[in-house]
Amino acid sequence: MRAASILFTVTVALFSDVLYGLTHTYFKAARKPPGPSDPQFTEKYFTQTVDHFNFNSMGNETFSQRYLITDQYWKKGYGPIFFYTGNEGDVWEFALNTGFIIELAAQQQALVIFAEHRYYGQSLPFGKESFNIPQVGLLTVEQALADYAIMISELKEQLAATDCPVIVFGGSYGGMLSVYMRLKYPNIVAGALAASAPILSTAGLGDSRQFFRDVTADFENISPECRDAVRGAFHQLKQLAERQDYSRIQSEVALCKPPSSPRDIHQLYGLLRNAFTLMAMLDYPYSTHFIGNMPANPVKVACGTMLRGPDLLANLRDAAGIVYNSTGLLTCFDLYNLYVECADPTGCGQGFDSLAWDYQACTEVELCFETNNVTDMFPPMAFTEKDREVYCSKRWAVVPRPGWLKVQFWGEALSTASNIIFSNGDLDPWANGGVRKSLSSSLVALNISGGAHHLDLRGSNQADPASVITARKTEAELIAQWVKMERTRLQKSKKFI
Repeated sequence: MRAASILFTVTVALFSDVLYGLTHTYFKAARKPPGPSDPQFTEKYFTQTVDHFNFNSMGNETFSQRYLITDQYWKKGYGPIFFYTGNEGDVWEFALNTGFIIELAAQQQALVIFAEHRYYGQSLPFGKESFNIPQVGLLTVEQALADYAIMISELKEQLAATDCPVIVFGGSYGGMLSVYMRLKYPNIVAGALAASAPILSTAGLGDSRQFFRDVTADFENISPECRDAVRGAFHQLKQLAERQDYSRIQSEVALCKPPSSPRDIHQLYGLLRNAFTLMAMLDYPYSTHFIGNMPANPVKVACGTMLRGPDLLANLRDAAGIVYNSTGLLTCFDLYNLYVECADPTGCGQGFDSLAWDYQACTEVELCFETNNVTDMFPPMAFTEKDREVYCSKRWAVVPRPGWLKVQFWGEALSTASNIIFSNGDLDPWANGGVRKSLSSSLVALNISGGAHHLDLRGSNQADPASVITARKTEAELIAQWVKMERTRLQKSKKFI
């Protein structure tokens, strides 16, 4: 759902840290040095409570939670606070890829804070032991929200900003957290911009076929022949696998080692499917260094590759290379390093961040998406609630609780909430897992034609479609209204003190 705003440069040396889920399936990358127009973020650490909800388990034990802050545009003590609810990754990657917040801060004289989610990046409550059992058990949505609520409250005191309205922002899983912050802590948060937030599908609502059906639709919209070519290439792979012609598969798809079992073929299908998923999510109209070095309009580029000639397997290999080999440095694809199957069908990757996301996908975040080769162009690959339960019990000694996010965070029964923007791009396969229709005058759905995964949170670009320019303008106007309303409320409440 990811998330999200992350810089990436794909090189062989970096493949130990690739692909983490919802947005997730991301490549870790070198940090871009700040340019002259970049805000000068200061990296700080906040002393955070380890367990907000059990006074006996950890007592008052704390950990250091990282956050980034810039007051470059802030009218001190008066301007609003724009708070990014960090999601599944290093907080710097989000800060350097979410330029709209900075542009809006300049307009509205806001203080900007990007908080790092517990168990990600450098915010590890138990250091390298954070992913041991039972220490990992304190990785929950509820704990993360409480972290943000405490951080906002205490920083407002420290910065003499108690009268400054707070607006939260997030993309993908971070967008889900922004929604939840407004629902759970309306006393702290005056409004939320939730970009590409699949709050319905991750709560187990909707159709398990939707996600990959919508990935397929992106390629089909370029050309039905493109969809058919992808489906045909997978069919050829299936035929070779049935004949156990593994050496041919290795040479055709440029694998480092020949597959030797049905498990390896399943892994190959997942690796290739994931490449098309990422291109659909990141189908921006300009080249990006976000989840890989992507060309402009990568879906169109991939379709051009798939339709360039009759050798479908070579075309499939090179289309996947747009994601996995953007630098051209790889001579072969390592099946089990580039993609790791886990509780997120789009992949969790490797490294601590991927462990954290896998655990979350095993507990609260439901990602039981499937492909069937009928409503989508991919080989049949089921991931049922039973599959999830078996995997998660073995990997983390937990049994998932389907429907928990629906109970805890209202599911689709949001009509009594207020001051939330749900923005989605129609190119984003996560979009239909979120809110697409406005529920009231203050629960506003913005649908961005020609928009990919949280395009509206990215900084302005000359290639932006008119739809995202309009969406950002609407977002800015609504947020300004919410800030004004919150100031009025705070002033009135003071009269009664």
